[in-house]
Amino acid sequence: MTLSEKAAYLKGLMEGLKLNEESDEGKMFAGIVDLLGDMAKNIANIEETTIAISDELDEIEDDLDAIDDFIAYLDDEAFEDDYDDEDYDELDEEDEDEFDFDDTTVYEVECKCGEIIDFDEETLESGSITCPNCGEVLEFTTEEDDLDD
Repeated sequence: MTLSEKAAYLKGLMEGLKLNEESDEGKMFAGIVDLLGDMAKNIANIEETTIAISDELDEIEDDLDAIDDFIAYLDDEAFEDDYDDEDYDELDEEDEDEFDFDDTTVYEVECKCGEIIDFDEETLESGSITCPNCGEVLEFTTEEDDLDD
């Protein structure tokens, strides 16, 4: 039995009891039965909408899968047409040369003007850096320098 059917049953039951709808109790029961009927209708509408949205989402997912497969196919075809295995190996070597994979430590200091400046080990060893925002020279020492003193 659906919610709408249950609400209709309760309404029929109330009418069968011949409750006086003008009394306080009758008004309350009538209000409750009307509320339950309205809620059952709203819930049924929400369920229908949810099912429709779910169906649409399934169709969208299928379409996106088809597009993804098509793009993957085109990428594979383009790759195979443009490069052979030797060219691909050369591309890998070029990519490795393009990026520096050294484990370089990057340091950070904040100037009085609020500018945050990143610098490397070489700049740290030089002992100072100029703020690109305000031009102030920032000097710093390392723990090794402090131990030597």
